[in-house]
Amino acid sequence: MCRKSIYLTVLVVLGWAGMVTAGELIKINFQQAGAPVPEGYLPDTGLEYGERGNGYTYGWSQDMSGETRDRNNAAAPDQRYDTLIHFRDFGAIWEIELPPSTYRIFIVCGDPSYDDSNNQIVLEGELVSDDPDGPDTYDEFEFVIPVTDGRLTWSEPAGSYVKPCFIEIESSEPVVKATKPNPPNGSMYFDTWVYMSWIAGETAVSHDVYFGDHLEAVSDGDNTSEVFRVNQVSTEFVVGFPGFPFPEGLVPGTTYYWRIDEIEADGTTIHKGDVWSFSLPPKTAYEPDPPDGAEFVGPDDVTLSWTPGYGAKLHTVYLGDDYDEVSNATGGMMVGVATYKPGPLELEKVYYWRVDEFDAFETHKGNVWTFTTPGAVGNAQPANGAAGVAMTTTLSWTPATNAASHDVYLGLDKEAVRIADSSSPEYKGSVALGSESYDPGKLTWHTTYFWRVDEVYNTGPVKGPIWSFTTADFLLVDDFENYTDDDAAGEAIWQTWIDGFGVADNGAQVGYLVPPYCEQTIVHGDAQSMPLIYINEAGVTNSEATLTLTAPRDWTEEGVGELSLWFRGYFDNAADPLYVAVSNTAGTPAVVAHENADAAQAGNWTQWVVPLQAFADQGINMTNVDKIAIGLGSKGGAGVGGTGTMFIDDIRLYRPAETVAQ
Repeated sequence: MCRKSIYLTVLVVLGWAGMVTAGELIKINFQQAGAPVPEGYLPDTGLEYGERGNGYTYGWSQDMSGETRDRNNAAAPDQRYDTLIHFRDFGAIWEIELPPSTYRIFIVCGDPSYDDSNNQIVLEGELVSDDPDGPDTYDEFEFVIPVTDGRLTWSEPAGSYVKPCFIEIESSEPVVKATKPNPPNGSMYFDTWVYMSWIAGETAVSHDVYFGDHLEAVSDGDNTSEVFRVNQVSTEFVVGFPGFPFPEGLVPGTTYYWRIDEIEADGTTIHKGDVWSFSLPPKTAYEPDPPDGAEFVGPDDVTLSWTPGYGAKLHTVYLGDDYDEVSNATGGMMVGVATYKPGPLELEKVYYWRVDEFDAFETHKGNVWTFTTPGAVGNAQPANGAAGVAMTTTLSWTPATNAASHDVYLGLDKEAVRIADSSSPEYKGSVALGSESYDPGKLTWHTTYFWRVDEVYNTGPVKGPIWSFTTADFLLVDDFENYTDDDAAGEAIWQTWIDGFGVADNGAQVGYLVPPYCEQTIVHGDAQSMPLIYINEAGVTNSEATLTLTAPRDWTEEGVGELSLWFRGYFDNAADPLYVAVSNTAGTPAVVAHENADAAQAGNWTQWVVPLQAFADQGINMTNVDKIAIGLGSKGGAGVGGTGTMFIDDIRLYRPAETVAQ
């Protein structure tokens, strides 16, 4: 076998399920279903990622069971080396959930029957290569990896051919934080008292327990009326029962939060725990189907359904096309199950429905939900419930089939918008048929708005459903979602982001040569990102793409102070410096280079945050920024020369300390 390679690398991972104590060894064999499982190993037969029923959660991003092999080759040293799963350049990844610790990881790849492996592996974007001159069939890698919280990801670099045989994972440091909450974090709990438990940190001698229904109070550890706090030795805790905290019982429809801080023997070393939560279902009906606000439902053979409220025995259903009538109605249709078939519905209608729940003691009035049938007004843009909407946005919709015009309402209070008429301040005017849009002007930073469009017929207006959206807590520079493949209309990305086409000293190419011009698979958010190809060869030392700004130009507006963008590259990109530059009209650009000289080789999406002061310090007037450029090469430092492809997405301006990894 070839020489082992030992690597020390830091991997960031997300979330965990299994509990691993110091010195525990997890051993997983990649094999065909039905093949013998090596003693002490857990099988991986190519199933998609999920709980395996053996205390651990692991698996593949797609079904790889067709890529499993059991060679039955006598040349294999033992059964572990005789079985494998092909990565086969399918773009698949393998993951396992792990709690915070430092791990020794031992990986073997290869095939006893074929010497065609090219065993380079990528762990969380870090490329590791075996000795290319090694003549042996198998490659062995050993890693020492600090895992902060969660999920270890293993992928195959492009053009490689990896055949994993087995992996061994050993925790070498104690887990000091409390883990494995019960009830599980984020779960629904169906009782008014709860027995809670957790697995203690390995160095803990006691535990500070925080419990309450205020997230911030529990997170901050306030010892106030909003949160219950106690120090105890036990890893069990009961609330909502006589003789215990909250003796009157927990309240249906409430989310509760709890946190366990682990205290070591010295009494001063405290490991603050994560905040966990569970919720009790409300006594009212919830989770309607069709969902509240659903469009183009039915109209034939519609079935309304919902999740019964806590303790519900009987359900009373109300349905109609007038909100007030449905909201105020009594004596509806009583049913014993949580479904109701109203029969055929009318086209081009806005319907409202409500379910009251009876729990043998009292009736709990439900919320009024709404849906529309086909042709009715719909297709709200921004979409109903959308978040991160630009403060300068235009509202639009699809008209009802037979409408003559539209009345638009917009405001900050849902009920005020619902009851508004043409004399209300929420009324924004009439819109002619064929012009289904409304420009509200500049909206307020990070604010929820409600709006409705009434369809006006010859017989009068018909109220539309209430839609909502929330404006962003950032200024959007570019999210790359509005570019199309219609270059005749000037909508191609390379017609806005100007690259090095026809420029002798600029090796940049924005977008692909043939449609789709934008990247639609490797994206950070939504549906598209910008491919930026750099070619720093043949005397060219710099590749740059430039966007001339129309808005936002004032980079001090709303108190913003940080530029954020997301990027991703390939491990085999040339390590030319990545930089961003901004400028005022006809002025000298201010350039800021990424601190990591190998940023172009990042295999995962990476957020880059640049303080705007870094540009101001170079003389840029931040109230009138004219251009932004992204490039690789000599402007960012001493480039190595070469080529590569980067992907750029979600360029935003945030207020200081509000840059959020989304």
